[in-house]
Amino acid sequence: MEVTRTFDLLERLYNEFPKDDALVGKINGEWQYFSTKDYVEYANYLSYGLMALGFKKGDKIATVSNNRPEWNFMDMAMSQIGVVHVPVYPTISFEEYEHILNHSEAKAIVISDMALYQKIKPIIDQSTTIKKVYSFDKLEKVTNWKEILELGKEKSKILKKELNEIKASILPNDMLSIIYTSGTTGLSKGVMLSHENMLSNAIASSKRVDLVPEDKMLSFLPLCHVYERVVNYTYQYIGLSIYYAENLGTIANDLKRFKVQGFVTVPRVLEMLYDKIITKGKDLTGIKKSLFFWAIDLGLKFDFEKVKKNPFYNLQLKIANKIVFNKWRDAIGGEIKTVLSGGAALQPRLAQIFWAANIPIQEGYGLTETSPVIAVNGAAYPENMIGTVGPILDGVTVKIDNDGEILVKGPNIMMGYYKSPKETEEIFDKDGWLHTGDVGELINNKFLKITDRKKEIFKNSAGKYIAPQVIENKFKESDLIEQLMVVGEGEKFASALISPNFNYLHYLASKHKLHYRDNKELIETELIIKRFQKEVNLLNKKLGQVEQIKRFRLVCEPWTTATGELSPTLKLKRKIIYKKYDTILREIFQYADGEADRAITKSSK
Repeated sequence: MEVTRTFDLLERLYNEFPKDDALVGKINGEWQYFSTKDYVEYANYLSYGLMALGFKKGDKIATVSNNRPEWNFMDMAMSQIGVVHVPVYPTISFEEYEHILNHSEAKAIVISDMALYQKIKPIIDQSTTIKKVYSFDKLEKVTNWKEILELGKEKSKILKKELNEIKASILPNDMLSIIYTSGTTGLSKGVMLSHENMLSNAIASSKRVDLVPEDKMLSFLPLCHVYERVVNYTYQYIGLSIYYAENLGTIANDLKRFKVQGFVTVPRVLEMLYDKIITKGKDLTGIKKSLFFWAIDLGLKFDFEKVKKNPFYNLQLKIANKIVFNKWRDAIGGEIKTVLSGGAALQPRLAQIFWAANIPIQEGYGLTETSPVIAVNGAAYPENMIGTVGPILDGVTVKIDNDGEILVKGPNIMMGYYKSPKETEEIFDKDGWLHTGDVGELINNKFLKITDRKKEIFKNSAGKYIAPQVIENKFKESDLIEQLMVVGEGEKFASALISPNFNYLHYLASKHKLHYRDNKELIETELIIKRFQKEVNLLNKKLGQVEQIKRFRLVCEPWTTATGELSPTLKLKRKIIYKKYDTILREIFQYADGEADRAITKSSK
């Protein structure tokens, strides 16, 4: 059947892919399985319930929730009656919550649990638009979602005809959702996306994965983000079963328990997985340790052409898979067919090592404004090229501008920014191309390669361009470095702020019997500073003269979304980092106070 609105997926699922585990999640400590029939019925009853409560086409309802089956029931229920879904990250600041809930004019909010309710309640109490609060967990003095469900059951016969009429009136280009982009500076903008925007992307993406209706996928990235949400629709279009991880800490156990065929992730998760594997390898002894690192070295040389044309390398790889890499696969369930990576640049070495271990990585690229996928690597060679984000998605058109910026057109391009016509106008040119702000190139006239963010590229005092993301990604290959931000606009040389891998630093401190009160004292010890200088010198050899880090300073805190240095998709929030560490930046470039203020303001624009 033709699928042009998101709720059309329900009929397709019901008719073509009936199953007992359409959606699975842990609720009240127990794994609960929802069949295709359950999914369709709950969505319909919730639609009736929302209608009975007075919600109409064009109204906005916000959700702040972890990933769970109920999120889908509510999402589809809103979709069927034309209510605009405003999904919000659970981890944003009080200021962002206030901005989004007021700016979106949400009439109601659905919250998953007590902790989030207590966090947001002061904003709700002050809001002039939010009239109703609902919850997924049972909370005292809050209407539970099941009450809407029961109301819908009562009113189903009366409202059935009206619901069908509303569904028939909803067009593919009608607004489905407003998703607020986290951004790296300032308050977020509301991206208006239609049914067509998201569905065209979901359907085109389904052709890039080697998955069948019998497969299962684990979901743990936030459904409030366009990336996981559209992939969620892709899963439903294919007819897959979706299993929602309890939380980020249970991912490994959930992968092993359910033996899923794949998952979607951001590079940071793969980096952490790789670091844990390496740490375990270092604990081995004798021949086991030698074989482990032999396999690692072999994997880091992985290349599709080499596998195809070099029999000796291929033989070695088969041996490595039998004695080392098979344990990696078993640790994540043993049945992984694909891992989709997006949201930030993936280090090529990670793609190489996981491909070598028969854990296929499909890196892709996109923006919230493009719903989101612009390009994604295929499930196998020759449609996959490590170091790129893959071929352009079917139906999407890309043009590389004269300055290298990636421009996009297609059915996935947003309707615009909500209540922001000026900013909408600024992102499109006169010919209708959306300017991504990313710089890239087409390799072999086929594979898109991202080289940097246009706004983040800066010139040094000699007028030489420096692309910070390229340098940052290279340095993050080090076991010592968790995060790094390159600075130096208008300066003689590039420098960096480094947030260390404190787990590794604590290991080094123990090994060398260092005594320290806290992380601040640890990063100031001579041994640690010398160890970082040695690492920086080594990594600088892989960079051009202009790109090399001449000075660096260690910071004593990890950078996280909770503390504000990283966006919800784990990108650096440069303006916040500049502001937080302005004293250190003064020291790096040896400014007087007035000079520092001017330089920091310039660099953080």
